[in-house]
Amino acid sequence: MKTADIIVLDFGSQYTQLIARRLRENGVYAELLPFNASISDIKAKSPKGIILSGGPASVYASDAYFCDDELFSLGLPILGICYGMQLIAHKFGASVVAASHKEYGKANLKFKKDHDLFKQTDDEQIVWMSHSDKVENLPDGFETIATSDNSPFCAFGNEKERIYALQFHPEVAHSHFGDKILKNFAKYICGCESTWNMGSFAKTQCETIKAKVGNDKVLCAVSGGVDSSVVAALLAHAVPQNLIVVFVDNGLLRTDEAKQVEATFKLKLGVDLISIDASKLFLERLEGVSDPEQKRKIIGNTFIEVFDKEAKKHENVKYLAQGTLYTDIIESSVVGSSKTIKSHHNVGGLPKDMKFELIEPLREIFKDEVRKLGIELGLSPDLVYRHPFPGPGLAIRIMGDVTKDRLELLRKADVILRDELKSSGWYNKTWQAFCVLLNVNSVGVMGDNRTYENAVCIRVVDASDGMTASFSRLPYDLLENISRRIINEVDGINRVVYDISSKPPATIEWE
Repeated sequence: MKTADIIVLDFGSQYTQLIARRLRENGVYAELLPFNASISDIKAKSPKGIILSGGPASVYASDAYFCDDELFSLGLPILGICYGMQLIAHKFGASVVAASHKEYGKANLKFKKDHDLFKQTDDEQIVWMSHSDKVENLPDGFETIATSDNSPFCAFGNEKERIYALQFHPEVAHSHFGDKILKNFAKYICGCESTWNMGSFAKTQCETIKAKVGNDKVLCAVSGGVDSSVVAALLAHAVPQNLIVVFVDNGLLRTDEAKQVEATFKLKLGVDLISIDASKLFLERLEGVSDPEQKRKIIGNTFIEVFDKEAKKHENVKYLAQGTLYTDIIESSVVGSSKTIKSHHNVGGLPKDMKFELIEPLREIFKDEVRKLGIELGLSPDLVYRHPFPGPGLAIRIMGDVTKDRLELLRKADVILRDELKSSGWYNKTWQAFCVLLNVNSVGVMGDNRTYENAVCIRVVDASDGMTASFSRLPYDLLENISRRIINEVDGINRVVYDISSKPPATIEWE
């Protein structure tokens, strides 16, 4: 079992993995374990420190989450964040109650004393709050080290036991010195050195994959997107003789995407590719289905069915490799105690009786880290920096029924959007851009004639990891060109709208 400098115990916050990510960005390898991980599993990682994450529960409630009490007797530094802070207060005898005023958003943090946690940060700084409970008094042996206008115990600690607690979330970008605070905990309190990088991650993953696969075969599902391409490249480095790469055309791809995928893997990556056209099967399964969760599960089940059929043509296929990311895991709520947002086809959409064991080397990292890994593995920047494209494809960009005619409408609009963004230089300035075909018709007028046709929504967002996103402020002239071209060139569409919602509260994809 590989070691980790810092163990992050996950109590269900949507931002838990950001804690590990901020530390990794500073060269400190951090790894997640569930909040109820056994002490033996924690010791096996040989950590130098422990972080308790935030979470949706309340420590005084019947459904509260608690870690093993022995954790506090290991002699390791501990940092509690939000729920983790309240758990520490509760554990050491302080009172935690529902707050009369919930606190969400920015707050002004003020130091009460100099502390290693706040080295090389401003005396007053903006931090991000997200809590509905409060600590009423300090536990014995603890002292306040920072306050905010609404939180007299915004940060406190026990220097003798090396246990510290923060009411705010240092892991989110809204906390101005949050990454520095986490690095200070790792460096000055836990004694960690900055030695981890994406190269060491690639090496560790290759060693792990080799040990797991042995003499068996791995079936790697690729879509031509960044995630599956990076997984295929990683497997090609780790177990080249045991790798079977399969591309399934599910009929839900963008214009000419199947041809581009085949060219990428055969010509650019030098990987033998088995290409399967299963578009008819997928569209038959999706006929009459409008619920997005059902779409995702149907697509996930059908993928596995197709792969299973292909696997039977080969000997010793034991594993299925996927490009599952941490954002997929979080939104599908299969880590810790986080809440389900939507079932990703490669997570919540997988059948329970699946015959393969999964290999998911990217499940602990974010999209931007995947891109860095791709460059590390020698993939071309053109491939690595493509906009994300969802596994279920255009099925979740069509509101309502998925049909050949509606897919063709969406493909034509999508080509125009991407062409305009690339020709204007905006494609590489944005995180993701796509069209959504709405299940709404609207009245229009073309050449003095009344029309009653489809509406399309343009969705373009800025993000760094996909966990949060804001809509892109595209120039009006560019939006006008996109709208004009779609309406003029795509028969059946007479209205274009622009989505200006952010994530949260919306998600990036509509379904």
